[in-house]
Amino acid sequence: MGRLPFPARWLLMLAALLPAGCAAYRFGNNTLYAPNVRTVYVPMIQSESYRTTPGIDLGERLTEAICKEIEKRTPFKVVGDPNADSVLTARIVADTKRMVVESPTDQSRQVEMNLQVLVTWADRGGAVLASGQVPMPAASVDVGQAAMLVPEFGRSVVTTQQEGIVKMAEQIVGLMEEPW
Repeated sequence: MGRLPFPARWLLMLAALLPAGCAAYRFGNNTLYAPNVRTVYVPMIQSESYRTTPGIDLGERLTEAICKEIEKRTPFKVVGDPNADSVLTARIVADTKRMVVESPTDQSRQVEMNLQVLVTWADRGGAVLASGQVPMPAASVDVGQAAMLVPEFGRSVVTTQQEGIVKMAEQIVGLMEEPW
């Protein structure tokens, strides 16, 4: 066996160097999220709201929606251990209703329901997670979501709240993405 022809040597060298050059490259869904985080602990969300659904309050419903959204959209695993890689804490600070459309007989025809939540995502040591030059949240982020209650279309307070909770969970989990 003799020496390889010149083009074959270049191809062989390129093939040998290619895996080393791409070792730190991330692709797919994993490029959106912090590479040093694998687990997230989500303690029960506290609510300063007095509105409740029989049996379950807004904080419990939002906690469940956030956990489901994290599992669905991110590579992170939600765990019940406070010593996880990161902790996502939230507190419902406002839950308001505002009449948008009123009938001539003073009945609600359309009501806007708003939910305001303060969110912080920190690592195990308590440092707020950030990536690149743009930090994720400062210390905490104020997130708001509105949903419309229209009784004439069969919407109830519970279904309207649930729509707002699901959209809120999507917003909160969206905050966990790294900036481009």
